[in-house]
Amino acid sequence: MVFDLTEGDPVSQPSGTQHGHGHGHGHGHSEAPADPRRWRLLVLLCLAQFMVILDVTVVNVALPVIESDLDLDRAAVPWVVTAYTLTFGGLLMLGGRLADLVGKRRIFLTGLVIFTLASVGSGLAISGTMLVVARGLQGVGAAMLSPAALSIITTTFAGADRNRALGVWAAIGGAGAAIGVLLGGVLSAGPGWEWAFFINVPVGVAVFLALPASKVDGRAHDGSRPDIAGAVLITAAGGLIIYALINAGGAGWGAVSTLVPLGVGILAAALFVVVERKVAAPLVPLVLLRRRPVIAGNLVMVAAAGLLIASFFLASLYAQHVLRMGPLETGLLFLPVAIVITIGAHLGARMITASGWRPVAGIGFAVAAVGFFLLSRVPADGSAWVHLLPGFAIAGAGLATTFVTATTSAMTAVEHSMAGVVSGLVNTGHEIGAALGVAFVAAIAGAGVEGAVEASAQVQGFGSAFLAAGIAALVAAGLSVVLLPAGKPDPSHGPMMAH
Repeated sequence: MVFDLTEGDPVSQPSGTQHGHGHGHGHGHSEAPADPRRWRLLVLLCLAQFMVILDVTVVNVALPVIESDLDLDRAAVPWVVTAYTLTFGGLLMLGGRLADLVGKRRIFLTGLVIFTLASVGSGLAISGTMLVVARGLQGVGAAMLSPAALSIITTTFAGADRNRALGVWAAIGGAGAAIGVLLGGVLSAGPGWEWAFFINVPVGVAVFLALPASKVDGRAHDGSRPDIAGAVLITAAGGLIIYALINAGGAGWGAVSTLVPLGVGILAAALFVVVERKVAAPLVPLVLLRRRPVIAGNLVMVAAAGLLIASFFLASLYAQHVLRMGPLETGLLFLPVAIVITIGAHLGARMITASGWRPVAGIGFAVAAVGFFLLSRVPADGSAWVHLLPGFAIAGAGLATTFVTATTSAMTAVEHSMAGVVSGLVNTGHEIGAALGVAFVAAIAGAGVEGAVEASAQVQGFGSAFLAAGIAALVAAGLSVVLLPAGKPDPSHGPMMAH
């Protein structure tokens, strides 16, 4: 069975909603007749996206078991998470551009193959190095398939059907995150942590075989080349800064092995700006970097994602290292938090409409800070349901509202020709923020990340890390009130959700 995936001009942008991971490009094609089988295509694309989202959270619950089985040291543990989010975020904009230049279906299938094979490599890993490399390759594949899948959706569907399709795509993000924390516990407690990665293989193979052929795989014909130098520089900058943060947890903040990669990482970030000023088709058009709502929204996204993913990272290690909970029990513990986050996001959207961006972001980060300060008092022999869950849920609820603030602020009053670029930029901020957040708290926690040290040392490390997260949330609250635009979203602009 072959679906009609005839695509229009891939350079044009949508006149509708942008939603989901990636570099969204709307390419309405009113001439093509609506094929009822296109909904089956949507299912396949959403299955692939589900894997991508799942792999952000599924590892957090399985991490202590992985650490024990592969004998990972303190520095290697956070890389299991950050290697994926770093390459995913750093290459996401490039993946979207390649989908335009090379063809959406080609880039989607290439990314799917890389992601699936890297999942096999992750499950077969016999060392920390092998697992981290495989996780990085998973991120490369995700950065290709995710924006390409979104672009296929926005070119295949039009009008009200497009909005419904994008709504399904958006729901996959929340469902993947919630199911990931539970599935990580179920698989780690059952067949083994390896199946947190192996489970991607049958899905990847099925999507690859079932994905319909495209009659015309649209490409850009503007003569421009992908900004590979920019993608490499921003990914390298993030990687070096993350390495410096993780290294500081062991060697100290003043060590040469910390300061050198930190300095080089900052230099790489500066070179990225220089490159973006000179290339014909930059990953990030400089005109966007002069828009306050875009910059403020992305900074809020970096902070929100960093704090949220870092909280899952710390909570999982504390529950399993200190409280000696099993992975399944930990996954069940995290499920209420995932539900609270979903509810908080919906409430946040309503609050922004009523009150505007500044108060919602300020209150959201302040609430998160309260949750983190409660978590900073975790004991060595407490109850997860009494000493961990309440603070975790409060922090998650507060941060959920800031995610909505970040997205709607960045996307407000953006021309439709720029909607896909800004959407991709916000999602890049989400992944890079997640990587930096985990590296930051791992550096503060220090020996607490290792499961082989005494409980007292672990608790002290976790308490310090949660306290640092609370302070960071308060700083984010103050900055967001100053940097975010005043006023409320204009309802006439429609919903534009990037993540």
